[in-house]
Amino acid sequence: MTNIKHFRPDAKGPLSGTRVLDLSRLVAGNMLSVQLGDFGADIIKIEPPDGDPLRDWTDNGQSLHWKTYGRNKRSVMLNLRDPLHMGALKALIPSADVFIENYRPGTLEQMGLAPDVLLELNPDLIIVRISGFGQTGPYAQNPGFGTLVEAMSGFASRTGFPDREPVLPPLALADMISGIYGAQAVTMALLAREKGLARGQVIDLSLLEPMYAVLGPEAAIYKVTGKIKERSGSASNTVSPRNVYKCSDGKYVALSGSTQTVAMRIFDIIGHPEMKTDPRFATNAERVRHRDLVDAPIAAWFAQRGREEALAVMRASGATVGPVYDIADIADDPHYAEREIIVDVEDDENGTLPMHNILPRLSETPGVWRFQAPGHGEHTRQILLDAGVSEADIAHILEGTAS
Repeated sequence: MTNIKHFRPDAKGPLSGTRVLDLSRLVAGNMLSVQLGDFGADIIKIEPPDGDPLRDWTDNGQSLHWKTYGRNKRSVMLNLRDPLHMGALKALIPSADVFIENYRPGTLEQMGLAPDVLLELNPDLIIVRISGFGQTGPYAQNPGFGTLVEAMSGFASRTGFPDREPVLPPLALADMISGIYGAQAVTMALLAREKGLARGQVIDLSLLEPMYAVLGPEAAIYKVTGKIKERSGSASNTVSPRNVYKCSDGKYVALSGSTQTVAMRIFDIIGHPEMKTDPRFATNAERVRHRDLVDAPIAAWFAQRGREEALAVMRASGATVGPVYDIADIADDPHYAEREIIVDVEDDENGTLPMHNILPRLSETPGVWRFQAPGHGEHTRQILLDAGVSEADIAHILEGTAS
């Protein structure tokens, strides 16, 4: 990672000229807006006096989550309980293209910023309303943290081992998936506006629905079979062989025989060609049914070899296998380096800081590195001045003395 990414505030991306007011807090909204910012949108974070709580997620005293998901954004500090500060926000709305919020449903209305009010101020505004369970329905008012969604979506019930408790993901998975869906929704709404199909509109983005959607055909399988799939650890209820296996050096590999050809190839590699004609293993459906019997000889084969040797043998014979990496492995991997999946980015506090590269990769209009994650309220004065807020009002806002 020697090719350091330098921030260029004037760099242009395909979303340059698109202004986003991001009132959200924590992960989902920041995940959404960082994707738009990475491709040139002007992301204005509207932060309360105590800042986005994402700033409080620290490691060794540094807010690395904020540094990563606050990049390519500018920050304005406003206390929206104060009429003067609310007036400053309203001064920004006519020039905005997108408005993102993740208050509990109904809160925006209580603040006097219901969608009809926002659309009256700016008929072309795209309003993204992020919540745990959506703006309607029996659970709309329930707390909407991703942990609850990861449990209620059916995800946790499918994760872990059958004789153990369900397992929640160790990261904000529901928020991140919703943020990705949300960025897609915003770009579709912008395109619809450009094509004259709509002007402004409201995007009702729950954490629950995207999290459920990535589970695939669970409902269809349940209806057709009448069965609830049990947790299977790293094995699969759909294909076999598929699992994580421990090698003699204590390292792990992941193997997938998701096609008939590869499954048969694996049986040859491990020295059990007779399994190819055994009725218990001849088809994928039978292999899934006898999953433990399939896994046992494969696990024994890996247990007799170090990871690098096992990978070399498997790959040479055309099996689909890969190492189970931790972040230290990733940092040393040549593919990650050549593809610049992780890049070193300028950082005032550390000199440089590794981050995930801008995604997706566009050949003609790639993403741009414009700003480090801003300090709390760093751009308040300039942005409000550009919006026509008076110097006197800005002074009151910055001093926190407005009543």
